[in-house]
Amino acid sequence: MGRRVIYWVVTGLLALLAVFSGVFYLLGSQQVVQTFAHVEYPQQLRVLLGIAKLLGGITLILPGLLMLKEWAYAGFTFAWIAAVVAHYLAKDGAVAYVPLILLVLLFVSYFTRPANRRVGAKATA
Repeated sequence: MGRRVIYWVVTGLLALLAVFSGVFYLLGSQQVVQTFAHVEYPQQLRVLLGIAKLLGGITLILPGLLMLKEWAYAGFTFAWIAAVVAHYLAKDGAVAYVPLILLVLLFVSYFTRPANRRVGAKATA
């Protein structure tokens, strides 16, 4: 039971953060636009990542969609590793390592998933 609670708390938090982040990316929040400019990323990438984060966050919570969940986990992994590298290269100091916290939470979510949320699992619900 404890494993299930950990999964839902961590996954719910990640999904909420991803959805809010995706919305801010898509709305062109001034802080997000400035951050993308600071790390020398094009604004088109902001829009693409906004769509991906929004859809990925929703996918993590919805039942079924097992293969899409795998893609969402992979996508968040790549995005947050790229964020660490981008902030490190922009000499942002300790801020560069903040996405690593999200990455750790993502791994906790991934490795505590119930069997019915894994590819190859039989659909029970």
